[in-house]
Amino acid sequence: MPALIFLLSIPACQTMGTGMMLSSWATSSIEEVAEAGPKALRWMQLYIYKDREVSRQLVKRAEQMGYKAIFVTVDTPYLGNRFDDVRNRFKLPPQLRMKNFETNDLAFSPNGNFGDNSGLAEYVAQAIDPSLSWDDIKWLRRLTSLPIVVKGILRGDDAREALKHGVDGILVSNHGARQLDGVPATEAMCELEKERGDKDMVIIGITEASGEEKFSVIDALPEIIEAVEGKVEVFLDGGVRKGTDVLKALALGAKAVFVGRPIIWGLAFQGEKGVQDVLEILKEEFRLAMALSGCQNVKVIDKTLVRKNPLAVSKI
Repeated sequence: MPALIFLLSIPACQTMGTGMMLSSWATSSIEEVAEAGPKALRWMQLYIYKDREVSRQLVKRAEQMGYKAIFVTVDTPYLGNRFDDVRNRFKLPPQLRMKNFETNDLAFSPNGNFGDNSGLAEYVAQAIDPSLSWDDIKWLRRLTSLPIVVKGILRGDDAREALKHGVDGILVSNHGARQLDGVPATEAMCELEKERGDKDMVIIGITEASGEEKFSVIDALPEIIEAVEGKVEVFLDGGVRKGTDVLKALALGAKAVFVGRPIIWGLAFQGEKGVQDVLEILKEEFRLAMALSGCQNVKVIDKTLVRKNPLAVSKI
């Protein structure tokens, strides 16, 4: 199943009329995914390698195969300390390899002697350029005419800097909360509601009885939206589990959301059909949430649907 994640997902995305972002490190190649979903909306996620020719070739192949945008990851100069991976002695299945690369050192074989970890940290240290800067966005801009979206922005000042360097969009993301302790968490929005005792659509930075504050990725969204002033599109990933989560994100200014774990759950349950089922559920829940919020179309979704503090609610 792991080797088929993208090849099973893209037909479902094509059927449902939604897009899919392909990782540079995917276990299926740029060309294989394009062939599996020729009419699907496809985007390419990009890491900037020390050898810029590696990144250049990925971009050119994506262009040739009809991918519509480049999402360049900016939050991974090194791999974060993934303590759960260490505790669980997580390792990738030995038969897997990154199919977008031909040489063994770039394709990454998990067969290496990496002790109790997956070996990805060693791979990143060896191959990915930690000196990534805004000049690399300029380089990428000269390289391609495709829209460039920076993935991994969580602060308004970084969003403004991205605008200065000509990006076409921003993906508010914390990389699954696996890169740095203390960043806004990837926590299902529905779970945040339960913990906060919210009776409203979404509460931002509500202080709990313990005096601590719970922040999710969506809490970073308003600052980014304010910073870009409508000049570029802003997307969000992290914590989206229900159609109401989609509505919250759009109400706070996101153009669209990305989902990851629900897709994996669908794949584990029933392969391609499981992915389609997940997308159908999210779509129908979103439609229902819109209807119950009085929204006839997505154009009328705005921040008036979201309250920053909970309303008083009778417990009778």
